[in-house]
This record gives sequence, C-alpha cells and structure tokens, in this order.
Amino acid sequence: MTGVALGQREPPFRLTSLAHGGGCGCKLAPSVLQQLLGKTSLASPFERLLVGTETGDDAAVWRLDDENCIIATTDFFMPIVDDPHDFGRIAATNAISDVYAMGGSPLMALAIVGMPIDKIPLDVVRDILAGGAAACAAAGIPVAGGHSIDSLEPIYGLAVIGRCGRENLRRNSTARAGDALILTKPLGVGVYSAAFKKGALPQDSYAEMIATTTRLNKIGAVLGRDANVHAMTDVTGFGLLGHALEIARGSSLRLRLDPSALPFLSQAESLARAGFVTGASTRNWESYGESVVFQDDPPLCRRQLLTDPQTSGGLLIACAAAAASRLVEEIRAADCPGASIVGRMEAGIPEIIVG
Repeated sequence: MTGVALGQREPPFRLTSLAHGGGCGCKLAPSVLQQLLGKTSLASPFERLLVGTETGDDAAVWRLDDENCIIATTDFFMPIVDDPHDFGRIAATNAISDVYAMGGSPLMALAIVGMPIDKIPLDVVRDILAGGAAACAAAGIPVAGGHSIDSLEPIYGLAVIGRCGRENLRRNSTARAGDALILTKPLGVGVYSAAFKKGALPQDSYAEMIATTTRLNKIGAVLGRDANVHAMTDVTGFGLLGHALEIARGSSLRLRLDPSALPFLSQAESLARAGFVTGASTRNWESYGESVVFQDDPPLCRRQLLTDPQTSGGLLIACAAAAASRLVEEIRAADCPGASIVGRMEAGIPEIIVG
C-alpha cells in the first residue's frame, strides 16, 4: 500500500504516482543552486531592485518610490499528496508564503500549471486549480491568470505579486547579534510525506500535515510592521538548518539553535527513527553540513529532522531578545500555536551551533 494514510481507502487516482518527488523536497540541493547562481553578477544596474539573488532571499523586491515596494516571487512543485484539492491548497499556500516572509501582503497570483494530460483526468486538474484558488481566497487575493503546459509530471504553483512599505521590508540578511530566533511552525513535513508515500502515516497525522501546510503565514505582514523584528525567512526545501544558515551567512553572524526548544509534528521523531526520511534531507546535509556544529552526538534521525525539507513551512524570525516573548504570544494568537523561541544570533563566524 502506497500513497495513502493508514485508515484511508486507496484513492481512485494517485497523483503522487506520476511524480518522482513531491513538495519542496523537489527543490535543487543548496550546493547545486549555488553553482548555478554563483557566476551571476551581484552588481545590478537597476537601482530600484532592492532585493535580487545576492542573499538567496525569499522574493525579489522593487522600489516603486520612497515609501512603497513591489514583491515578486514564484514557487511550484510536484504533488506531495494524492488529494488534488489538498495539493492545490498546499502549493498555493507555500508560494504566497514568500511574500509574507518579506514582511509584505499579497496582491494577486498567476497559476503555473504543467500536467500530463494523457495520464491525468481533467476533473483532477480542475480540483487542483480549485484548491489553489481556495488558498488564494483565504489570503484575500485573486488568481488573475496563469500559464499551462503539457508536461511529463504534474506541476502546480503560483507566481505571486505583493506589496510592502519600504520601512516594513524584512530580509534574511539583517539579523543582529543578540537577536532571539522564533520558529512559527513545527518541523517534520518531509518525514510525514515520506511515510505517506509508503502507506505508513496514521490518518490523524495526515490531517496534522494538511493543517500545517495549508496554514497561511499571514503573521509575516504584521511582523514586518514591528521594529523589533529584524530579519525573516520561511523554512522550506533546504530544511531548518539550510535556511538558518542563509540568515547566518547573510548577516555575518553565528546562529545558535536550542535543540530542546524546537517544535516538531507529533509523530515526526518516531517516524524519522523508523527510517521515513527523504532523499532531499541527505542532499541538504551534504550541501551545508560542514557549516553546522553539534555540541553533542545526536542520533542520525535528529540531524535528519533538522535538514528535513519543509513544504509550506513556518517563518524563522530574528528579533530583539526583549520583545521575543511578546512576539511569540502574538504569533500563537494568530493561528500559529506551535511558535517557539528556538535560538539566538551571536557574534562569530557564519555557522550554526546546535546545542
């Protein structure tokens, strides 16, 4: 039995059977992406381009005038679940998150659709699009158009346009020494998806996975207006360690994580111990493991959870330490009950210390 949660009936059509990967685990490894972008000139002749490719940030940002910015991003992937409506909701929620991670609010979206039309029923495609439209409606934006192609594997996502005030823009490279780190969603989506594909994910855990991956990171737009919030990013395909390292490198600081404070989905650790991990977790570690120091000798499954690719993951926030507790309470009240203080920024070489 594959592609179902324990207790579910075998679906009449399994989306995941048509894809070699799924969710943000499809992303290229960080090391490969660095090779592809490494020769791209960091010097831009466009003075209004405030954020480009220089720090691996979540979206591009263009200055309209002295007060206003436009945010642009795109994100798409192959199915992580078999239910087409859930797949559409997850993919759209994930794409919109990039705007929230920059401190902005989304304005509209364009659909990106690639489907093997000789293998997939049209009503399944309609359900995927409907799921994406539902997520956009929850974010208060329209799907204003898009583009579709006939492809070998099913692909869905969005290009999203957003806005923010220039003073509210938050990057992944502006953390300060002494900042506290807040994570807004629990980790373990990649582990859950690996178990799902092998028919080993309990039904209640499947519901838990859908709940977290379809929860919009709307709080990012609120946090962008708080002067105590210095930097933000969302945790997706590179895992917690990979996106934390982007903050450390961009800010030229050491980042320290408290492993006892990290939030996990309820069955993430037990499933990881049982071997339900993704290939992307291993690729992630191979890409940046030399910049991570564990102060104890954790079991392999714990390291794998920290490199686990998160589809539609939470925000990782660097904020003034004195405001961290208040911010956590505000984030929890905004439908992110798992938000926790998970570490801090320190002076030092750009690396991650776990412990």
